[in-house]
Amino acid sequence: MEHLKTPIRLGSHQLAHRIVMAPMTRARAAQPGNIPTALNATYYAQRASAALIISEATQISPQGQGYSFTPGLHSDDQVDGWRLVTKAVHDEGGLIFAQLWHVGRMSHASFHGGYPPVGPSALDSGARIWISQGGVGTMVPTTTPRSLTTDEIAAITEDYRIAAANAIRAGFDGVEIHAANGYLIDQFLRTTSNVRTDEYGGSVENRVRFGAEVVRAVVSTIGAEKVGIRISPQIKARNMGCPEIEDTVLSLVDTVEEIGIAYVHLAEADWDDAPVISTDFRVRLRQRFSGCLIVAGGYTPASANEILADGHADLVAFGRPFIANPDYPERIDSQAPLADFDATTLYGGNEQGYTDYPPLRPVPAVGRVGQAATA
Repeated sequence: MEHLKTPIRLGSHQLAHRIVMAPMTRARAAQPGNIPTALNATYYAQRASAALIISEATQISPQGQGYSFTPGLHSDDQVDGWRLVTKAVHDEGGLIFAQLWHVGRMSHASFHGGYPPVGPSALDSGARIWISQGGVGTMVPTTTPRSLTTDEIAAITEDYRIAAANAIRAGFDGVEIHAANGYLIDQFLRTTSNVRTDEYGGSVENRVRFGAEVVRAVVSTIGAEKVGIRISPQIKARNMGCPEIEDTVLSLVDTVEEIGIAYVHLAEADWDDAPVISTDFRVRLRQRFSGCLIVAGGYTPASANEILADGHADLVAFGRPFIANPDYPERIDSQAPLADFDATTLYGGNEQGYTDYPPLRPVPAVGRVGQAATA
């Protein structure tokens, strides 16, 4: 695993190796208020041996929420809660970026006082989301969104900027802008979710405009070296199968290259029969972006080492292996056996299936472990 073990520079940070912890929704923020707790701090501190932790997706505003018990970065209480997390990670020698999230149409009216969520256009995703109903988590269809006005788009861009500032105030080392997986920025990029006829729709330049404005707003506030962006051109679920998406995403990459952000994070589909990222796209992406490239999507240590050796990535993010193996980098290095995670405890609940997976060497709990809401 020589390539995985090689140090690398990311923005202003020197990383000891190339193993990143991918963002994973775990739905354990305290209620009311979607506030991180000491329980979340323990979870992330246990995994601080990652070269970089990218936090679970974190909504930039109440309007940006689409799943129950997910944390935010738009209130003082949330900032205070995240301070527990970032301090715990830093105390263990780790590095952590906050993933900034607006789900757009991937939401439900119950999060918005009975009103529909928002999107670039009034087109339904045909998807299902996880929400708590009567104390029980269940998957429900999304609500058809209403189309955003141009003034509202500008207000959401400002929400991203404020959330980025809040992330730094909370002690994060940087932020990742979530422009992947069928969420709001991705919705603007695709002809299948964006049929606007104004300056935010139609041409590639117009569909890229919102994402570019968000990146510029965030960079103007916290600096380009503290910013990354996540993209997912091959993921077509949620009625997102746009035939123009590769060229559109690469146009956005051209913009972030000009701005000079720290990294681009390529999310790849990781299920059976999923579309495969072509070598041609990987080459074009590498040619267009000179910063660090992170890839994620069902990689094993061997396949991760191979893509690093091929030069198609600089770091590899792992998701599920970090759930049941909090010290995953050490296990790779020592070839220790890997534990399996309990799929029934992925979303919601308390420490079970969250902080109770034993590492090879225990990490102390952070303060008094908080309890996530069950309401």
